[in-house]
Amino acid sequence: MPSRSASTRPVVLQLPFHGTWIVRNSPARRVPSHGTRAFGASHAIDFVAVQDGRTAPMRDWRTLFAVEPVERFFAFDQPIMAPAGGRVVSVHDGEPDHEARRSQLALIPYALSQVSRARRGARGLAGNHVVLDLSDGGPYLVVAHLRCGTVAVRPGELVAAGQPLGRCGNSGNSTQPHVHLQVMDDLDPSVAVGVPIAFRDYRVRRRDGAVELVGTGVPDNGDIVETVAVSG
Repeated sequence: MPSRSASTRPVVLQLPFHGTWIVRNSPARRVPSHGTRAFGASHAIDFVAVQDGRTAPMRDWRTLFAVEPVERFFAFDQPIMAPAGGRVVSVHDGEPDHEARRSQLALIPYALSQVSRARRGARGLAGNHVVLDLSDGGPYLVVAHLRCGTVAVRPGELVAAGQPLGRCGNSGNSTQPHVHLQVMDDLDPSVAVGVPIAFRDYRVRRRDGAVELVGTGVPDNGDIVETVAVSG
């Protein structure tokens, strides 16, 4: 039996940040993109800020053997904007920003705590987040892993595409600062089905070095993207 999202046209969004960000866990590569259809995450996508292809300006012994301060990562505290207009239906703030983990050794205890985060539901997985109703009854857009104390909107508020929602953090189920986007067909993540997404008006640098202007598309893992201003 086909999923409820099988015949759904993609929801077209704009990139929610400035600068250059690398794509992780893209639905262009596989669905479910994050290895699960649970919590409406089948078509979710992650973005990590980069400069010259690097997510942080330095590597040291902590990168190999321990945790790292989130402040050293380019994405941390970068402004995150609404990828589409809609009504704010849910917000959560107050979750701490974890230390970052690039070390395989540091990832072991983190992986062992995955179940406890999942048991906390949206707070444990999405961390500080904003949910927008895109069309008066869904679909619903989730913007997750915001920095603690930076959520800038309230439930009931109407926001326009490009309006600030908060700042990039490392809260919830996150090993280094990044922004997670997903669209789902129900406000209750326990029953929600993921909805396909696409993005408009961006420049992409592919892993093979090719650069392309995209009107509407879905960037793949390893692509580096940035918003392109559209005149007129």
